[in-house]
Amino acid sequence: MSRAGRWSRRLAESRWGDWGVGIASLAEALAVPVPLELALIPHMLANRTRVWRFATLALAGCLVGAAVGYGIGWLFFESVGRWAVESLGWAEDMETVRGWMESYGFWAVVAIGVTPVPFQAAMLMAGLTGYPFAAFMLAAALARGLRYYGLAAGVLWLGPKLEVVVRKGTGRDR
Repeated sequence: MSRAGRWSRRLAESRWGDWGVGIASLAEALAVPVPLELALIPHMLANRTRVWRFATLALAGCLVGAAVGYGIGWLFFESVGRWAVESLGWAEDMETVRGWMESYGFWAVVAIGVTPVPFQAAMLMAGLTGYPFAAFMLAAALARGLRYYGLAAGVLWLGPKLEVVVRKGTGRDR
C-alpha cells in the first residue's frame, strides 16, 4: 500500500477521521476545485464499517459550505453585485439567470449537485438571484446526499474490486 494509502487508513481509523471528512467537504464546497470523492473513496475503503457516518459528515460539511456560498452570493449582489450588473451592462443576462432559476432552480441545483460541475456555481447563482434559501438547501441536500450515500453504497458493494482499481490508479499493485 502506498504511503498516502497508509496515511488515509490511519486517519480513517483515528478519532480525527470524522473531523477530516467534514472539514474536507466544507472546503470542497467553498473553494477547493478537487472533487471530495478522490479523498473520500480511500477513506471509506479504509474503514467500511463507518461509510454511512462518513457520508453523513461529508453531507453536513457540504451543506454548511452551501449555506455560506449562498450567503456570499446574496451579500455580493446586495452590496457590489447590483452596481456591477448595471455598470457592466449585464442586467439582461441577470434577468435571464433569474428567470432560469425561477423556472428550473430546484432541479438546476440538483443537476449541478450530482454532476462534476463545481457546486459553487449553484450556490452563487441561487444567492445572487435570491432563490429561496430553504428550497436551495433542500435541493443541495438531495443532490449531495445522492452523491455521498451513493458512494458509500458503492464502496460497500464493490469494496474489494474498488481497492484493486484504486491501487492500480496509484501505480502500486501490491
